[in-house]
Amino acid sequence: MPDKNDTREKLLEATLELISEKGYLGASTREIAGRAGVSELTLFRKFGKKEHLFEEMLKTHTFLPKLKGLLESVEGQPCETVLESVGTKFIETLKERRKLVKIMITEINSYPDKIKETYSQFIANTGDELKNYLERLQSEGQLREVDLDTTAMMFFRVLFNLFQAEEILKEREIPPEEVVKTVRQYVDVFLNGILVENRESGARSQESE
Repeated sequence: MPDKNDTREKLLEATLELISEKGYLGASTREIAGRAGVSELTLFRKFGKKEHLFEEMLKTHTFLPKLKGLLESVEGQPCETVLESVGTKFIETLKERRKLVKIMITEINSYPDKIKETYSQFIANTGDELKNYLERLQSEGQLREVDLDTTAMMFFRVLFNLFQAEEILKEREIPPEEVVKTVRQYVDVFLNGILVENRESGARSQESE
């Protein structure tokens, strides 16, 4: 008897493949079931409808599950190290899912509202995972008081825009060593800013007191 989890995984893999090739609207449940080697009836029994397939595919085959595992594995390491690991893995995952990202960017405005909502929620959940990590640092006094919702989303948006500009618009594959170097530089700016402390001005102020 086929393993239920194996059938579920095959359907999710087929969903990922076909949506990456044809987009959400172009990938029919019949094609997905056929690619997975099961009947369309089995697909409906497992997931109910294509919306649920899409949602589960995002939850299990994109960056969110990787982020959860990564944050657990680097617990206790310096903040710079953690953010460099997160940023590098984020871009690596985007590169792995390049076809999916490209077609989603192209077609998202034509998707049903429910699918747009699901996709937006997935992005929010990804930001929330990083926000939770930053909140722990803030509670320990390692971060100043800032809006962590904005901070977490900004971290991912800058890296996503980099990936989109290079890999989608310019169609240039970013070499792994460049990914590591760029993320390291970005994390440095993200954490420390770009202003140099005006030590001379501070010294003059102390002398005049």
